[in-house]
Amino acid sequence: MPTELTINVLWAALLGYGFGSIPFGLILAKLAGKGDIRTIGSGNIGATNVLRTGSKGLAAATLLLDLAKGFVPVWLAGMWFWQDMGWTALFAVIGHAFPVWLGFKGGKGVATNAGVSFALAWPIGVAYAAVWIGMLAITRISSLAGMSAVVAAAVAAYALGVPTFAKVLAVIAVLVIWLHRENIRRLVAGTEPKVGSKG
Repeated sequence: MPTELTINVLWAALLGYGFGSIPFGLILAKLAGKGDIRTIGSGNIGATNVLRTGSKGLAAATLLLDLAKGFVPVWLAGMWFWQDMGWTALFAVIGHAFPVWLGFKGGKGVATNAGVSFALAWPIGVAYAAVWIGMLAITRISSLAGMSAVVAAAVAAYALGVPTFAKVLAVIAVLVIWLHRENIRRLVAGTEPKVGSKG
C-alpha cells in the first residue's frame, strides 16, 4: 500500500506538472491570430520566440504567465505539503519542457524556473532575476542569460543555507542547460541570435 509520504509526493508532482504543462505561449499566439508559434523562429513556445511574432505585449504576457505557472503551484504546495514542495518545483519545469498536450515538446523552462525560485524563497528569486536581467542587458542573448540565471538560483539557495532547495534547483539547472544544448552549439559557433533578431 502506498504511504502518506508517497501520496504527498505524487500530488506534489502532479500539481507542478499540471500547471507547468499549460502552453501559454502557444495559446496566446493562436488567440492573437499569430498562428502556431512552433512554426516560426526557434519553434519554441516561450516568450523569446513569441517576441519574434513582432508583438512585445504578447511576449510579455507569455513571460508573466510562464513565470506564474512556476510560482503558483510551488506556493500552493508550500501551504498543502511544504515538505514536498521541491517535487512541485521540479515537475513544474518538467511540465513546461515536456507537456503531454504537445507530444512532450515544450519550452526550455527559464521563465517557469524564475517563478519556482521566487516561490521557494524570494531571495533566491531575486538572485535569479538579477542575473537573468543583468546578463540579458549586457549580452542581449536570451539563452545565455537564462542558463546563467538557473545556475545562480542553485548557488543562491546553497548560500542561503537551504540545501534541499539547492539540490532541486541544481537538478533543474542541469535540465535547463541540457534543453539549451543547441543554443550552446550556436554560442560556441558565434551564431546564436540576439533578442530582437528574427533568426
